[in-house]
Amino acid sequence: MRALCCLVLVCVAPFLVGGCVATALVPVAAIAAKGVSKATVAARPISDSEEYYIGRAVAARILTNYKLDPNPKLTEYVNEIGNVVARKSSRPNPFRGYHFAVLDTEKINAFACPGGIIFVTRGLIKACQNEDQLAAVLAHEVGHVVHRDGINSIKQSRWTEVWTAMGKEAVTMYGGSVAAGLVSLFESSIDDVFKTIVVDGYSRKAEEAADIVGIQELCRAGYDPNALVAILSIMEAKGKGTSSGMFETHPPTAERLAKAKAEASHCPPAKGVALRAKRFKKEVS
Repeated sequence: MRALCCLVLVCVAPFLVGGCVATALVPVAAIAAKGVSKATVAARPISDSEEYYIGRAVAARILTNYKLDPNPKLTEYVNEIGNVVARKSSRPNPFRGYHFAVLDTEKINAFACPGGIIFVTRGLIKACQNEDQLAAVLAHEVGHVVHRDGINSIKQSRWTEVWTAMGKEAVTMYGGSVAAGLVSLFESSIDDVFKTIVVDGYSRKAEEAADIVGIQELCRAGYDPNALVAILSIMEAKGKGTSSGMFETHPPTAERLAKAKAEASHCPPAKGVALRAKRFKKEVS
């Protein structure tokens, strides 16, 4: 079985995804051997490596809208917390791991790219009152990665077109319009994910599911599971009268808060909250 790759220009900060490269080979999908039905190919899930490269391209696009925060100590601190909760998730080791970065903006928001690249804005960090609340924000975003919400936002029609293109004779599909079409489809898939993450936001069902996973991660990591309820309540208060940023893409609702409280009630009380709050104040101030 041969493989078909398309070239995508991607440049992301070195600490985030291992450096800026002029061209990264991005495997869009494995090409079916001659005689294998298109139905069989269509049933193949996207691999972790494919998800990572799609997420990397989405991250690069986000970084055309926002700059990275220049404080390396803050970035290191956020990565430390993020990886603590991520290791307690049901998907602790995605392809090339989790990477967390701070966006240099006072807007309150966070973005989970497919494959484990997660952004949190400086504004959202400042909205948190302690480390446990910041851990809750990151755990929620990890929940989106666990559930592959970014990849699932790619329109099914994109994949239908890919399977159709791949079903043609090999001599045709390795050149000309078919190869160019696959590149175009890949770019359109990036558009789908970017639009969902940055513009439209995930569905209420996806947000609630990420809340549940996030609370479970917090509990296993020793953080206060009620911290997610607290930061959601803060977001609800701050979001009244505005529909921009996180208030547009992560709208907390009374029902969502109730479900989060119910899930948090199953966890034992956390220890060391005050000590972590002091560390948060030192690192964030």
